[in-house]
Amino acid sequence: MGEFWPVPDVLAYLAGRWRVSRSVRDLASGAEGEFTGTTGFREDTESPDGGLLHHESGTFVWQGVARPAERTLRFLPGPGGSADVRFADGRPFHDLDLTSGRHVADHPCAADLYRGEFVVRDSDHWRTVWRVRGPAKDLVLRTDYARED
Repeated sequence: MGEFWPVPDVLAYLAGRWRVSRSVRDLASGAEGEFTGTTGFREDTESPDGGLLHHESGTFVWQGVARPAERTLRFLPGPGGSADVRFADGRPFHDLDLTSGRHVADHPCAADLYRGEFVVRDSDHWRTVWRVRGPAKDLVLRTDYARED
């Protein structure tokens, strides 16, 4: 289980459609939630730098209440097969280099720190675990991706 699958070009690896399953735990309150849906990585025709547009949509259930949820990110080409991940409006989010099959990225957000670990299992499965700490947050978000196409 401790092995990683190296990815020489993160954009080529991510391109396509993936099933998404995410658990969310609030470590302070003990509350738990779950997101299930799909995410697609397709050519970003609006970006002059190219890259992929990531659009995720599905259902988020929190404390028994189900709601539709979606988000969009931009994955721009980075050096050596890596990616520069941005929010939909262009603000920086984090870098992503999977050449070793594993990457850790930090994203400070106001008084909170998001630390993400990305692990590639094989050609069709990868996982992210975000640990969020701050004055009002103490969360763990674990997401598993499985290729659909």
